[in-house]
This record gives sequence, C-alpha cells and structure tokens, in this order.
Amino acid sequence: MIFIVVRFTTLPEWTDRWLDLTADFTAATRAEPGNLFFDWSRSVDNPAEFVLVEGFRDDSAGAAHVASDHFKQAVRQLPQALATTPAIISQNIDATDWSEMAEMRVEPAP
Repeated sequence: MIFIVVRFTTLPEWTDRWLDLTADFTAATRAEPGNLFFDWSRSVDNPAEFVLVEGFRDDSAGAAHVASDHFKQAVRQLPQALATTPAIISQNIDATDWSEMAEMRVEPAP
C-alpha cells in the first residue's frame, strides 16, 4: 500500500470553506478503483490546518491517481486557498488495510 499523510494550512478566508473546495476532488478520489481511503481531519491545535490521510492499493493505483484529471485540477485549484506549500509523508508499506491496535482492545457491549 502507498500510505500518504499531507498537511494543508489554509488562508484565513478559506479555512471555513476548505472542505467545500475539496469536496469534488475527495469524491472523485474515493471513487478510484485503487483508492483504499481518503480521509480529512482538522487539527485541534490549529484550525487552519487540515490533515489528509490517503491509502492506495499499490504503485499503479498511485500513478493513476496522480495522472487523473481531478488530481490535476486540484493541483491547479487548491493553492489559491493555502498559506504554505503542503507537507507530505508518502511511503510504501506492507499492509492492505487498517488493522486493529494490539495494545488496546475494546470489547463490544453485552
């Protein structure tokens, strides 16, 4: 799996509209056959910072994503709303999906 985490810091006038701005890009990416997840979170420390956690099946799925029209459009459209260049961590990892955390268990309620 390609596991990616990206931090986006928005301009103040775009912070409350960021998820609307990225909605079409998010939906199109989630519809890609090789996409495993594409999830946005907002920082509790900095409301202008959004964190995107992405997973793609393999290198070919990642390449298809970067070659897609919706990715190219996002690369053109999103910078207008950003205060800084996004920071990224992108790694190939030996996984196919999320796993349960071994150190903490939650048993279903009876």
